[in-house]
Amino acid sequence: MRKCRILLWLLLAAPSALLAQTHERQTDDTAVLNQPLIPVSKQTLLSNIDVIANMQMSFQNEFDEGTYQRSRFVMNQFRLEIRGKVHDKVYFRFRDRYTRGVVPQSIDNISRSTDLAFLRFDPNDSWSIYAGKMCADWGGFEFDANPIEIYEYSDIIEYADNFLVGAGVSYMLPDKENQFTLQVLNSRTASFHELYDTTALPGIREARFPFAGVFNWRGNFGKFSTLWSYSLFREAENEYMNYLALGNQFKTGKFQIQYDFKWSRESLDRKGIISGFTDNIGIKTAQRARYMSHWVRLDWHLSGKVNLFFVGMMDDAYWKPGDANLPANNSTNKLRTAWGYIPGVEVYPFKNLNLKVFGTFIGRKYVYTDYAKSNLGMANTDNYRASIGIISPLVIL
Repeated sequence: MRKCRILLWLLLAAPSALLAQTHERQTDDTAVLNQPLIPVSKQTLLSNIDVIANMQMSFQNEFDEGTYQRSRFVMNQFRLEIRGKVHDKVYFRFRDRYTRGVVPQSIDNISRSTDLAFLRFDPNDSWSIYAGKMCADWGGFEFDANPIEIYEYSDIIEYADNFLVGAGVSYMLPDKENQFTLQVLNSRTASFHELYDTTALPGIREARFPFAGVFNWRGNFGKFSTLWSYSLFREAENEYMNYLALGNQFKTGKFQIQYDFKWSRESLDRKGIISGFTDNIGIKTAQRARYMSHWVRLDWHLSGKVNLFFVGMMDDAYWKPGDANLPANNSTNKLRTAWGYIPGVEVYPFKNLNLKVFGTFIGRKYVYTDYAKSNLGMANTDNYRASIGIISPLVIL
C-alpha cells in the first residue's frame, strides 16, 4: 500500500516538472531570439556595404548552319558581389561567379570563379592603391562594362584571362576628368606547363616571374570619352604578348556610340584560337599569333523605358607558320575573320529598379581563308540564337 502511494505522488509530480522544464526551455529560446543576429555595435557598418546579385537569364532558341538545334532556359550570368568601406580610406570588393568552376588555380591559389577579391587604399582624393585579385584594366568599353550587360563578347575578350592577382596604383588629375592606372599582375592563373604544349616548344623556357604590366588612361571630354590601354605580358623567357586597346565613346541626348579597337601580338598563342586550328595538323601551341578586333555598339534611347541597340564585331586571326613542312601564308598571314551582329531591344519596366527585359538576335559567322581551308582543314560556319530574358544588378543590401 505504501508503494502505491509513492507511485501516485510521482505521477502527480511529473507533469509539474515537465511544465517547469518546458517553461525554462521556452524562456531560454526567447532570450536567444531577442538577441539580434548582427550586434548593434556593428550594424552601422552595413550602411557602408552593398550586396549585389548580378544576373542575366534568358530563354534562347539556337540554330546552327540555319538548322534549329534546341531551346532552353539559361542562367548566362550570376555573380554575387559584396563591396564597401571598412575605414575612411580603405575599401574592399569581392565578386564570385556561380557559372564557372570553383577549382583553385596553380599560380595564384584562388578559384577561377572568383572575379574580384581586393582591397583599395585611398591616401587622398587623387591617389588609389589596389592589391588582390582584380580586373586587368585593359581598356575598351566592351571590357569595362558589367559582364551581365554583354550578350556576346568579341573573340579577344572571350578567350582572355581577365581577372588576375597583383597590385596597382591610380592617379586622378586635378581636373577630375583624366585618370591614369598602372598595374603589375601575374600574367596568368595557370602554370606554363598547363597552358602550353612545352614538348613542341624547343628552346623556350618557363619564366620565373610571368608578369603583366598594364597602363590605362580614362579620359572625359564632355560628350567624348576615352578608355585606352597598353599591356605587356611575359609568357616565357623572351616570349611576350603585346596588347593594345583603344576605347572611344560619344554620347549625346538619346544617342550613344562606342567603338573599340583591340590588337594583340603573341609570341605564344595565349588566346588559343589559332592553336585550335593548328591542332588539326599536330601543332598544339601555335607561335607568332596575332589578333585584331573591331567592336561597335549603338544605343538609341527612345524613352526612359525603351532602348534600341545594335552591336557589331569583326575579329581577325593571323598566323605566320614556322614549320618548314608548311607552305608560306600570304603577305597578311590571315586565317579567319569572325563576324558578330546583335540587334536588340531593352525595356525598363520599373522606374526605381535597375532591371530590364531584353530581346536579342545574336548571330556569328566564321569565314576562313583559302590557306586555312587547304592546309588546316577549316570550313566556314555560322550560328545564331534568338533570346529573351532579364538583366539586373539586384541590390540586396
